[in-house]
Amino acid sequence: MQQFYPKKGRVILHVDMNSFFASVEMAYDPSLKGKPLAIAGDEKQRRGIVVTCSYEARKFGVKTPMPLWEAKKLCPELTVRKPNFDRYRKASQAMFEVLRNISDLVEPVSIDEGYIDITACQELGNPMEIADRIQRSLLNQLDLPCSIGIAPNKFLAKMASDMKKPLGITILRKRDVPHILWPLPVVEMHGIGEKTAMKLEAIHIHTIGDLARANDIQLRASLGIRGLQLKERANGRDTRAVDPEAAAENKSVGNSVTLPKDLAIQAELLSVLDKLSKSVSERMKRKGYLTMNVAITIRYKDRKTITRGRKLRNPLIKAEDIFREAKSLFIVNWNGDPVRLLGITGMDLVEEDQAYEQLNLFTFEKAAKSEPLHEVINQLRDKYGKSVLKRGKDIK
Repeated sequence: MQQFYPKKGRVILHVDMNSFFASVEMAYDPSLKGKPLAIAGDEKQRRGIVVTCSYEARKFGVKTPMPLWEAKKLCPELTVRKPNFDRYRKASQAMFEVLRNISDLVEPVSIDEGYIDITACQELGNPMEIADRIQRSLLNQLDLPCSIGIAPNKFLAKMASDMKKPLGITILRKRDVPHILWPLPVVEMHGIGEKTAMKLEAIHIHTIGDLARANDIQLRASLGIRGLQLKERANGRDTRAVDPEAAAENKSVGNSVTLPKDLAIQAELLSVLDKLSKSVSERMKRKGYLTMNVAITIRYKDRKTITRGRKLRNPLIKAEDIFREAKSLFIVNWNGDPVRLLGITGMDLVEEDQAYEQLNLFTFEKAAKSEPLHEVINQLRDKYGKSVLKRGKDIK
């Protein structure tokens, strides 16, 4: 058995539930199995957006975030269900309990995926046997399918779990990286989205192999320190441990300012909060985090200080979203006295490439509609500078 477990290294699994929301609905209502199914808005309304869909629906070209009317045009027999997030949360909790029955080292990264370190689980069998046991347990106990990646680190385990869906189990070792990962387009690498891929292609990095062999100075100039981290991943190196407490860590990014004079005019105080929101947003973007908890600090003229926060359903990173939450907290909690200091803090941070937005239909449709606009704005600013486009209120 020891031949399957390295003396100094780790054996890590990435468990990724297949089409999770749709699978939960099928487990709840078995009559949906084998049918093209979409989780979306009211099928009587053309403005509904597909949140996720079954593999049967994907065969017709249905995908996220497609307007529901378009999905039904591609697949007239499409069955539609509204999201039931309470049901999905319960299924997620049960899924992670199955993993914790195997090992104490389980790290959830979203509602439907997580890492499990099985290095110390040799008595349960070899890694392939343990992965098969997990997959069968989730199917038999919860009626939920998953794909599993087996690797010596988290990055490779994540890449492996994406290779065979649904119900796949894939082993990916460091020696496999040159012939399996390097030929792939760089956009298919975990941690790289379309925006980052565009920046890499601008410096002639088109494949994961190109990234693995890229010049450090050029990468740092294009992506900062994150570029060097991505190069490490492209070479199959990742030293991050599976951390069961990672999701609960109270990481934070905040900014505060002592005002030049005590203020008691709401409009002026909100203007300060607006500027702080932009600062916190920029810092989170640089660090690659989103916040699940916005807090404000108010210090009055007499130095009495209060801090009030609010846990969020969806992770935020945009300045206007942070300002909206901070403004709401301020209006409810400010007593009207002159203010000496104001602060905003984003807490319960999640990494950008692991952030999961627990979408309700309103936020999903709003995000889907605004994404093309934000994409164009970001492209213009990347090419011509941040000042190329401004909001009307910012123009003096």
